Amino acid sequence: MNLIVNSVLAALAAFGLLVLATLPVSLQTQLIASIAVVSVMAVIKILKADGVWRLIALSFGAVIVLRYVYWRSTSTIPPLSQPENFIPGILLYLAEMYNVLMLGLSLFIVALPLPSRPSRKEAITDFPSVDVFVPSYNEDALLLANTLAAAKAMDYPEDKLTIWLLDDGGTVQKRNAHDLQDAQIATARHAELQELCRELGVNYLTRERNEHAKAGNLNNGLKHSSGDLIAVFDADHAPARDFLKETVGYFAEDPKLFLVQTPHFFINPDPLERNLRTFDTMPSENEMFYGIIQRGLDKWNAAFFCGSAAVLSRKALNATDGFSGISITEDCETALALHSSGWNSIYVDKPLIAGLQPATFASFIGQRSRWAQGMMQILRFRFPLLKRGLSLPQRLCYMSSTLFWLFPFPRTVFLFAPLCYLLFDLQIFTASGGEFMAYTLAYMLVNLMMQNYLYGAFRWPWISELYEYVQTVHLLPAIVSVVLNPRKPTFKVTAKDESVATSRLSEISRPFFVIFAAQLIAVAITVFRIYAEPYKADVTLVVGGWNMINLVMAGCALGVVSERGERASSRRIRVRRRCEFGFDGQWSPASIEDVSVRGARLNVFSRRFAEMQPGAVAEIRMRLHGREEMATLPLIIRNTEQQGEILALGCQYMPQSAKDHRQIVDLIFANSDQWSDFQKSRRKNPGLIRGTVWFLGMSLFQTSRGLTYFLRSLKPQRSAREGTKP
Repeated sequence: MNLIVNSVLAALAAFGLLVLATLPVSLQTQLIASIAVVSVMAVIKILKADGVWRLIALSFGAVIVLRYVYWRSTSTIPPLSQPENFIPGILLYLAEMYNVLMLGLSLFIVALPLPSRPSRKEAITDFPSVDVFVPSYNEDALLLANTLAAAKAMDYPEDKLTIWLLDDGGTVQKRNAHDLQDAQIATARHAELQELCRELGVNYLTRERNEHAKAGNLNNGLKHSSGDLIAVFDADHAPARDFLKETVGYFAEDPKLFLVQTPHFFINPDPLERNLRTFDTMPSENEMFYGIIQRGLDKWNAAFFCGSAAVLSRKALNATDGFSGISITEDCETALALHSSGWNSIYVDKPLIAGLQPATFASFIGQRSRWAQGMMQILRFRFPLLKRGLSLPQRLCYMSSTLFWLFPFPRTVFLFAPLCYLLFDLQIFTASGGEFMAYTLAYMLVNLMMQNYLYGAFRWPWISELYEYVQTVHLLPAIVSVVLNPRKPTFKVTAKDESVATSRLSEISRPFFVIFAAQLIAVAITVFRIYAEPYKADVTLVVGGWNMINLVMAGCALGVVSERGERASSRRIRVRRRCEFGFDGQWSPASIEDVSVRGARLNVFSRRFAEMQPGAVAEIRMRLHGREEMATLPLIIRNTEQQGEILALGCQYMPQSAKDHRQIVDLIFANSDQWSDFQKSRRKNPGLIRGTVWFLGMSLFQTSRGLTYFLRSLKPQRSAREGTKP
């Protein structure tokens, strides 16, 4: 009965929206209505009204969006008899309709997302057997040691937990490669990782051939293991001690559950955060997905596998022939296959792993290219909208996740559309300045406000646009290639644990400077046209303003591709943990102030070590999380600084055995609460106005920084040219 009532109400609401969207009104009435809607939405936001008021505000916004779509479809498209205007005009129209479609799907998914689930670690009573898979290809042994040690240290019955390193870098195929150097590298890696696994007490597994990339590697692990559940961690994703206790309990409640997915939390900034210096103050890009979108997908039983930080049911995987491998995004494809077979998923919104992001802009683009191409393969080979077995909400959710990666097409159109008018006088959008104010400007403002309603503190104004812009330049050809040849892309491992030693321009930065120069020229043409053609000033101002928005975005992107040099080889994390410091047989109380995967900074409360020199070997003694035992970790002193009664020490770890790696990961990764606290400290919603002002200021600074890097990059070239002159 409730379903029928809800369906009737939804139909009536949709009918009402359509009536309001197509109601014929004067331009003045439209302008007044737009101002009224924006004002109402602003008041509701200022009052922080939630629940039904949130839906009311979004509904008001939807009316303005639909009115814009109706007006745009019936009054602004150039006539077919003018192909020079019609072709770019229809491309612009299609790009806008794509954005409207994605906004509609976002409203459906995240208008009222599920709240975060409460902690389960104290309530778990059933302990199923768990196999932990850590797939690897070319990662450094130290990185793997930390992840494997963290997995081994998870708080779970020892007889129910088995850790597997699935090494695809030391396969028989690679050890017998025709290239002698490649074969020797693979053989040495094989022996090194076997010894590492022996020391850590985990299982090493490789296979004959590198077939079907990561999916094939995981399926090989399935063949050689027998646990009820499978936990998957990327090579650089170290789990906290409570990971399994927070996740495995859900499987006992639902026999059809195939997945419990948790967020991917990163301890280092991505290239945008590092180069713009926003990592400590602004939510990361992935927090919009893991903080809001996955909770929205979870509401419709459509939260999907993200390749790591997840627990899966062996029974479910066996029922669908393991991990899917047709696309290069085996995670989402596997979830799609299991959802369409009637299995369920759950999303736990608590960071329980800490991983690494690509540090260089080139690696970042390489990673996103793989994601984009994989999602296009799923769209091509699995087409979720018509996938048998999925519910209608699941179909819409998967379509949203795959269609999102088409954003380079509309972004490219929006980038070059103003230039069509300013440079070539093409009339691709037939409207007056007044109509633009009443319809287009209102639509753009309402769109920004709706995004702020949906994502709030998880995504600041204009940041999504910046991320999409910097990816568009290089993702567009990658997506075109997979559309033309969907079987062409191959799985490529993303480089991690990188560092940028010196400040420099990214090796793939050139297109951004070309685009910036073109838009700067368009600004000069705008000024000239306003002076030369005052009778067209209203339209020229509108298009020129559009180009200025693009210029602001392009200028900020110059800072993104200007790589900042880093002194530290790894990111430091504040921990504030008590310990004892020992040197030459003497011990004093100390505190660990911050840590990284390679070292730590200590405050020693004593003057007795004031004469200690860099290079000295020392150690710390501390109690491990959840244990009474004391553990000792050897260190080498790198620098000292006496601060009154406190001696500040910079130290580097000197792991001698497997137990030392366990202590290192206990320092950095054991406590999941520190990741939650750090995320919460960044989640502050600046609002649309303050956020826009902040973005403009940042763009101005990053433009100047990017141009400075560009001029510096020309100096060696000038010197070289001058040196060749007679």
